[in-house]
Amino acid sequence: MIDSSDHNGRPALPATPNARLASAAGERRRYDQPAREPARVVFYSHDTMGLGHLRRNLILAQSLSESPLAATSLLVAGAHEANFFALPPRVGLLTLPRLAKDGTGNYASGHLNLSVEQLVKLRADSIRSALDAFAPHLIVVDKVPAGAFGEMLPALCRLRRRHGTKCVLGVRDVLDEPERVRSEWDNAATQDALRNLHDEIWVYGDRRVYDPAREYEWPAEIAGKVRYTGYLDQTRRLRQSAGGANAPCVTPPATKDKLVVCSLGGGQDGFELADAFIDGLPAEGYHGVLITGPYMPAEQMEQLRRRAMKRSHLQFVRFTPESDRLIQLADLVITMGGYNSVCSVLSFGKRALLSPRVVPRQEQLIRAERLNALGLIDLVHPDQLCAAAIRRWIVSEPSGDRPAAAEVISLDGLSRVDRYASELIGAGHGAGQHASQQKGATLP
Repeated sequence: MIDSSDHNGRPALPATPNARLASAAGERRRYDQPAREPARVVFYSHDTMGLGHLRRNLILAQSLSESPLAATSLLVAGAHEANFFALPPRVGLLTLPRLAKDGTGNYASGHLNLSVEQLVKLRADSIRSALDAFAPHLIVVDKVPAGAFGEMLPALCRLRRRHGTKCVLGVRDVLDEPERVRSEWDNAATQDALRNLHDEIWVYGDRRVYDPAREYEWPAEIAGKVRYTGYLDQTRRLRQSAGGANAPCVTPPATKDKLVVCSLGGGQDGFELADAFIDGLPAEGYHGVLITGPYMPAEQMEQLRRRAMKRSHLQFVRFTPESDRLIQLADLVITMGGYNSVCSVLSFGKRALLSPRVVPRQEQLIRAERLNALGLIDLVHPDQLCAAAIRRWIVSEPSGDRPAAAEVISLDGLSRVDRYASELIGAGHGAGQHASQQKGATLP
């Protein structure tokens, strides 16, 4: 707990007991507890491709805000679309100039006429200045241990030295095929960050699906920092986004037609799936909603929009900050297989068909294959993707023995993240009560 002798560089809180006079009946003098310093948390995401990292951090920040920790969080994001999302209570946003990655894995400045080196320096300086002023108790770095091109290292080192800030690497269930992850992590900056800057590694998944520590052969020193949370329950997100600006502008079918939602995530590489969905959606008995995502190339998006306008049973949506509200309403869901999309269909218990991205990473394919093997989703490989395959799946009868996701895997990731954060930050910020509430929660 931070008190008047705080040596970590934060403003010390005065211990100001409010002495109350004893009553005539002889009550003892009572003192108020010293005020608690609000817990401050930073969630960083580089956001070079899609919106998955940002949306994951948004729900994590929401969960910590609603928890007994009542944290105030700063989201550091690289997607300007972050400004379109409703922020949870006590959550602020720092938007960085965009660093973009194309479909082949190459990087470039998203909007500014700068080299990648110049842009990374600008981002790193902005991060360091903002975080030094915010002085967080905890930083959660999404996916990349040192940040994109090492842009988080100056801030992490400085905060560690000046404020004793705790640091966590948060990773999704699957990063990529093992050989590629081992290669990408085999550099001095990443290894130094993992060993000397990160206190823990939170895996937002269930090792019954995929165990990164084993699959990627992390050495004992790093594997010992891993804590599995379970998948993140997306139904919690709707508490924050009810109505208002985040309500999707879609009219559900007034008939008994089944609602089929096709969501492409960021959309930059979702054209083939959208194309097959438009032609494969049956004209009778079904109403479709196509959400392309904000990053789909303009020419492709316009082509899809014009085709959708010719079909009375299909609605076209470029972007909605909260697609989960449509997923909640859907009878059937077709998507690519990104982490958040998969969490959504599992959380809402939807029958789903995944056609995963296979370039530039195998992450989505690995996830889809593992979940398909557990009987939780259906899968069509992009090589077999066509309108006929989409139509066959839509009109087919579901298997009667499909298990509920919660019976097979853990969806308790948010409650565990709340507990893990409280334990790291310390009992002075409400962790004592929360840890006792979560006592005994384990993940296989």
